[in-house]
Amino acid sequence: MKTIHVPVAQAYDVLIGRGLLAQCGRTIRPLTRAAACAVITDDNVAPLYAETVRRSLEAEGFRVETYVFPHGEGSKNAQTLLSIYSFLCEREITRSDCLIALGGGVVGDITGFAAATFLRGLPYVQIPTSLLAQVDSSVGGKTAIDLPEGKNLVGAFKQPLAVLCDPDVLSTLPREFLIDGMGEVIKYGMIADAHLFSLLEGCTIDNVAAHFDEIIPACVGIKRDVVAEDEMDTGLRMILNFGHTLGHAIEAHYHYGTYTHGCAVAAGMCLMTKHCAPALYERLCACVRRYGLPEQTDAPIKALTALCGGDKKRAGSRIRYIVCPEVGKAEIREAALADFTAIFA
Repeated sequence: MKTIHVPVAQAYDVLIGRGLLAQCGRTIRPLTRAAACAVITDDNVAPLYAETVRRSLEAEGFRVETYVFPHGEGSKNAQTLLSIYSFLCEREITRSDCLIALGGGVVGDITGFAAATFLRGLPYVQIPTSLLAQVDSSVGGKTAIDLPEGKNLVGAFKQPLAVLCDPDVLSTLPREFLIDGMGEVIKYGMIADAHLFSLLEGCTIDNVAAHFDEIIPACVGIKRDVVAEDEMDTGLRMILNFGHTLGHAIEAHYHYGTYTHGCAVAAGMCLMTKHCAPALYERLCACVRRYGLPEQTDAPIKALTALCGGDKKRAGSRIRYIVCPEVGKAEIREAALADFTAIFA
């Protein structure tokens, strides 16, 4: 098992090891005096792993309550959040108890936000079950829900007690979920790790899983370093949004129903690179294609840049965006919204 320490204000460890899911109770017990754990998950993950987690937690003396909501980005909203709050009240979850996010990025985001706000805050643990969540969204303490006006517009910073990543659970992922996660993996190579990017250039979606024991710690290590320097996302941490400004716009343009997050990020990275670092464009596109990710979409660029006006990185009439001038290096740039739009004209 590998342990990556995240040295933020409320420090915690990311544990990466095969078979860790079935031992989660033993791992969590020393971290909390909670009498009860409320496991929040979705209807894709619950049939696969909820019972394993419940047994492990109960073996360590926890009372376990499980809440299951419909999977997908469409559930990451205020209605689902209020339903979680009601469930926690009904099951008499107290401030000394613990929430557990068992699932992918949507589950992690909404459970973390519930943990940050219910009873003015209670502890939680991330158990990510998707590739995207293991390499990215479970680490760093960002939690949120979506609004009709945009993605992740309401949220809070809430660091978990721990993150437990079991690569074995990725073997049950449908192919499209692996493809989705690879969008974020490629991002990490582009922004900070030329060796990782080279490794990805030599694999395909059919054989990359053989390298997950190297890939997952590499991505988590990069995010740890960035988050440790900029926990509240006011400076360096913005590099983690390479591909996201346009990617979130792509998701919104298609009403979160056509492109998954990782696919939208891949298209966003390629589009940004085509216009801001054209010498890298073909190399990035070739890598993206190896994993069945899109290089572009049919969305009109004017529609996408208009949606970028609602991005969280906007400051007044200016927008911050990320460019990789070379593999393994990212830059934060800023422009007036009109000038940003002109880049893609």
